Amino acid sequence: MKTIFFDIDSQLDFLYPAGALYVPGAERIVPAIARLNRYAAAHGIPVLSTTDAHAENDAEFEQWRPHCVAGTIGQHKAEATLLEKRLVVPNRDCGLALDGVPQIVVEKQQVDVFTARNLARVVEMLAADRFVVYGVVTEICVLFAFRGLLKYGKPVTIVTDAVAALTAEASGLALAEMRAAGGRLALASEIA
Repeated sequence: MKTIFFDIDSQLDFLYPAGALYVPGAERIVPAIARLNRYAAAHGIPVLSTTDAHAENDAEFEQWRPHCVAGTIGQHKAEATLLEKRLVVPNRDCGLALDGVPQIVVEKQQVDVFTARNLARVVEMLAADRFVVYGVVTEICVLFAFRGLLKYGKPVTIVTDAVAALTAEASGLALAEMRAAGGRLALASEIA
């Protein structure tokens, strides 16, 4: 069974208190994300990471404070979540050569990861039988990723100790929606 691990937006601006849109307590999930990503690499499982890569005047900043502006420190993924060999796929038309790349970093500019120009193409090229999802923010980008992945008709697992939410209530509602839609909830120790 071919699996894809989805590492959603594990970027400095979200994960750490100095970040522009810090998710309270998110730094606690970094070791779990690192463990999952390294497990995937060691077992030949592709890691599809998403990252915000905003322009300085992005439309999203009408709703959210400026964050993850392309090229800034805050836009970088946490070092522990990076694999040695990776490919960054910009949010524009481009060629894709994914063979032998353990981590594919797909840049996006909106909370719905499936609005990224190349994400669906990458998912289709990887031809997975199931998906494992983790990252930030549970009730926003992780939830959008889950909804988009459901359309492929394959099992989706959410790693509950490798996601972080803005509030416990929002997390509970998002996880309940995912479970009700057929998602499986698991701990990192059950996956890796």
